[in-house]
Amino acid sequence: MRQLRSLEQVAFALICGVVAVAAVGHYGHWSSVATFAIAALALAGLAWVVSLATEQVGEHISPAVTGLLQASVGNLPELFVVVFALRAGEAVVAQSAIVGSLFANVLLVLGFVLVVGALRGEDRVMRFDPKIAKDAATLLIVCLFIIVLVGLSLSAGDAASHHVKAISVIAAALLLTVYLAWVVPHVRNGARPEGGAARLGLVLALALLIVGGVGAGFVSDWFIDALRPAIAQLHISQAFAGLVIVAIAGNAVEHVVGVRLAAKGKSDLAISVVVSSVAQIAAFLFPLLVLVSLTLRTPLTFALPPLYVGALAVSAVAVWQITEDGEGRVYEGWALVAIYAILAVITLYE
Repeated sequence: MRQLRSLEQVAFALICGVVAVAAVGHYGHWSSVATFAIAALALAGLAWVVSLATEQVGEHISPAVTGLLQASVGNLPELFVVVFALRAGEAVVAQSAIVGSLFANVLLVLGFVLVVGALRGEDRVMRFDPKIAKDAATLLIVCLFIIVLVGLSLSAGDAASHHVKAISVIAAALLLTVYLAWVVPHVRNGARPEGGAARLGLVLALALLIVGGVGAGFVSDWFIDALRPAIAQLHISQAFAGLVIVAIAGNAVEHVVGVRLAAKGKSDLAISVVVSSVAQIAAFLFPLLVLVSLTLRTPLTFALPPLYVGALAVSAVAVWQITEDGEGRVYEGWALVAIYAILAVITLYE
């Protein structure tokens, strides 16, 4: 079995140490600032582990399947963060965190991936197989429009708004059926592996991927637990904390994986990882959490503020327009980042 390079082994050992210190800080009730800083560092390290594992898995199986697998593992932090927030009765943080995960991936992460990939291209153009992004982008558009439709109805204050919980549950169930209808042919029709010299066996790479994702979920909980008092001290709004701080921290895996793959010229896999992650949040994670919240202290619904509804609609159109031709340019990436920055600034003043 091929082994990791010496530098990678050292980095992996250091990351394990940082995660251990983060655990001690959390359960030892260290100061919030220290626990927050160490947990953030541990989360970034685990993102690197998932990035490395994803790259190695991609050498054995297709980009489509790899992107789907990484998206599933990479989205575990969001799952933990929202569940913990709902259990604590923090509905605003929970809702803005899951919606913020959508925005962080579709605008910020995809934007940086396009910028890095285009700068690496010979003619400043990032080229990828449009078929890899097409199915996931179509799923994203359909699901986001369903969420937007429900959100508009519930935020309008009409008769339907009095049945927000029932409508959200029905919409969640329908979104999950759409996801199921998409995921099976998506995996079956995945493109061939990109090829390369895999240094890890498939089983070991998968194990490393799962361990990194699960570890990121636990560290995210410690991160959020330390972040709550920091929010109060810094006088930051709950919307900004969920939409920006929590979302960026929870999506550190996608940041590192997507940008790293784009920098190495693996455009197909980079796009697949990011777009699949966004589609999974909209079609699987969000509706799943709506159903799971029925058993928790605070319900999660699709009754989104008008700002989020409009931003979701814009994001869906933007990602479809940019990825449908199989080419990405620097200005397109920066445009997505700019949309996210404006959205962040607005929530900062809420």
